[in-house]
This record gives sequence, structure tokens and C-alpha cells, in this order.
Amino acid sequence: MHLHLAYPAVLAVLLFCVGLYGVLARRNAILVLMSVELMLNAVNLNLVAFDVWLRDALHAGQALTLFTIAIAAAEIGIGLAIVLAVYRNRGTSAVDDLRDTAEPTGPDESQEPQQAVQAAQATQSPQSQKTEATA
Repeated sequence: MHLHLAYPAVLAVLLFCVGLYGVLARRNAILVLMSVELMLNAVNLNLVAFDVWLRDALHAGQALTLFTIAIAAAEIGIGLAIVLAVYRNRGTSAVDDLRDTAEPTGPDESQEPQQAVQAAQATQSPQSQKTEATA
């Protein structure tokens, strides 16, 4: 029994599209990593399917699939370590909240910390300002 190339190719396209939707639509970092893994598995399915279809004597598609699996394992290990570190510091793994960790790039963003310090100083009581001035 010979399987047509279209069946695994269509399955791989569906898996890749589900993974792409997960990367673009999800807000949880763990689910984004899982979606990336789905996309890599779709690529692996295509590599093996085309390797079988072309009847390659060296099985280059299957060998490349093994390398892709190793890279995916390393990626998920490093990705989970980063997500856990961010979760410990921030208390959330939402991707939208990770934008706050970026370095200030423009003049508007660099002014925000100074404004926060000035606002905190303005809210101090006059008694605490006098003790700071005498110290």
C-alpha cells in the first residue's frame, strides 16, 4: 500500500497553521512555546514524508528531522527556563506583560522614571522632607 504525498503534506499544513495561530493569538508564554513545537513537528512531518516519497538512499530528510528534534528540545529547555525566571520576577507568564522588561529606547521612555521619582517626592509629607534636609 502506497500513501500519496498529499495526505501528510495537508496534515503538516494544518499542524503548521494551528501552531501559527497559537503563536499569534495566545498570551501565555507556555502556550506560545507549545505552538512553536507544533510548527516544528509539522516541518518534521514534511521532511520525513518527502524523504519517503523521493526514496532517498541516504535518508537525508530523516537525518535532518533528528537534528530538528534536537534543536527543538534545546529550544524548549531554554524557553522554559526563561519563562520560569520571568514568572518568578513578575508573577505572570503573559506575553503582553513582558514588554515592560524592555530597555528605554526613546526620550519619552527615559523620562518616565524621573517623573515617577518626582511624583513620589511630591507625595512625601513635609515632616519627612525636613528630616531629609537636615540629614
